[in-house]
Amino acid sequence: MDFPPMYCIRQKVEAPKIENIENIVIQELARLDLASRITHGDRIAITAGSRGIHHIDKILKTLIDVLKSHGGAPFIVPAMGSHGNGTAPGQRDILNSLNISEATMGVPIHSSMEVVQIATSSHGFPVWVDKHAATADKVVVMNRIKPHTEFEGPIESGLMKMMAIGLGKHKGCFEVHKQTVNFGYSRVIPEIGALILDRLPVLFGVGIVENIYDETACITACLPENFLHTESALLAKAKTYMARLPFDRIDILIVDEMGKNISGTGMDTNVIGRIMFIGEREPDIPKITRIVVLDLTKPSHGNAIGIGLADFTTQRVIDQLNTQAMATNAITAMTPEKARIPVSLATDRAAITAALQTIGAVPPDEARIVHIKNTLEMGTFHISQPLKEEAKKTMTWSLWQISAPSSLRWMEDSYRFGYNPLHKENICKTAPYLI
Repeated sequence: MDFPPMYCIRQKVEAPKIENIENIVIQELARLDLASRITHGDRIAITAGSRGIHHIDKILKTLIDVLKSHGGAPFIVPAMGSHGNGTAPGQRDILNSLNISEATMGVPIHSSMEVVQIATSSHGFPVWVDKHAATADKVVVMNRIKPHTEFEGPIESGLMKMMAIGLGKHKGCFEVHKQTVNFGYSRVIPEIGALILDRLPVLFGVGIVENIYDETACITACLPENFLHTESALLAKAKTYMARLPFDRIDILIVDEMGKNISGTGMDTNVIGRIMFIGEREPDIPKITRIVVLDLTKPSHGNAIGIGLADFTTQRVIDQLNTQAMATNAITAMTPEKARIPVSLATDRAAITAALQTIGAVPPDEARIVHIKNTLEMGTFHISQPLKEEAKKTMTWSLWQISAPSSLRWMEDSYRFGYNPLHKENICKTAPYLI
């Protein structure tokens, strides 16, 4: 099969970036008058999630140092629901992969799946919270604020979700997701989060927003009474920074890698236009006929939840699967659909060929193809000729043509995105640009 010529483009988007992480964290905490809120010796639990937040280790270490300076005795609680195969050692391993350990942070990590019930939801379900957080003198809630992958609302993925699902561990996460199937995320997450906020001694929260290049764009600290307002404002900001595909209709989306460090669903559903969750409406755009996933990130530890959103994948992905971790995640999140295995083929080339063969009456040279590294890093990506013409008419781009060989016929584990430290952006590593 003759693959169509591909072109490399770079999106021009607003991408604010914080240069000195530690200073910003210190400045934000200084606004909260912690000296009057912390009693010497207070045991302070700090939430640490599984998401691959940029500079999470620096942010967390600075928080710890500030709390210690005020006489607090901070410790870390893994707050990641059922991740890490729903086990205490598994969750500790995930933190270690993020450079969060007792050695690097200088405080204990209390990793346990034991929970205590602190409330009952309006629908009659128990509200569970990690026992170490529930018995702490104070609790600090930290998370990235971003659009959720399964619903839209004024509160999506952030501080409230960290309390409702992250601190609930496997048992609490399961109870929350059961309710979302019947009553919707937009009602359940804020309610459960508010119940926990009311009953736990929450000291403050830290919301983090990242730009399209997965860099820290904003860090905001807030007191518990301001959680809802602050999170809503940060979510609106996050949506202006988020990566999106600039085309409403795509025949084939090629994704070099998916993974838990990229999105809770492996691929950001806001990018690919597929949610696949009972009771939630599918996005109108983009409409993508076929999605091909070529690889799984190492930090996923074999959990390819979200692979069910793809149509084709490679044997390379199948060989890396930890099916038990996937099953635990999928069942707890009430999304068995996202753990379904798509058609898998031996090589990148075979998977993309199959996608081209199943888009209907569209000749390969007329196929609307987009090739990205992952759904987080989309500042630079590749498009086929039909989309190039559309982009020239409707968008403002910096546009380069890839030099010969300039088509997907090189797609045999080599037509992947690499990293160019000189330009600090992702580029194709098999061919230079012709400007």
